[in-house]
Amino acid sequence: MKKIALFADVQNLYYTVRQAHGCHFNYAALWAEVSASGQIVEAYAYAIDRGDPKQRQFQQILRNLGFEVRLKPFIQRSDGSAKGDWDVGICIDVLDAAPRVDEVVLASGDGDFDLLLDKLRSAHGVSSCVYGVPGLTANSLIRAADRYVPVEGALLLKN
Repeated sequence: MKKIALFADVQNLYYTVRQAHGCHFNYAALWAEVSASGQIVEAYAYAIDRGDPKQRQFQQILRNLGFEVRLKPFIQRSDGSAKGDWDVGICIDVLDAAPRVDEVVLASGDGDFDLLLDKLRSAHGVSSCVYGVPGLTANSLIRAADRYVPVEGALLLKN
């Protein structure tokens, strides 16, 4: 059975799904779809911690599905801008998992990960699958992935 590592960029999914579809991403449907094609041996969800009770409840839902939730504190800068970027952490975890898996599934539309997927294939022989919102997923990321799955239909939680 194919061994899969699953990485979910929670902030990217939240904002792109909300912008394109006006709803939330269905993590349970993602888990079911990915696990249907192999065994998920590692799963991480990367989020920003604002200490909000609703957010804690959401993080617990992710844990109950099987994700290890990785949190960074929300940083509000004096100029009003905010910081909370997991890109480097995601890259480190993906490259760390590569020797143990056959496929990496990345749920994010962030084009910064295109080089990561190229490296996965060339250095580790690991295939990649990207789940991203159509029109909001970087073309370079789609090209770098072995397979692209648009976030639509059952992957959306509509009220």
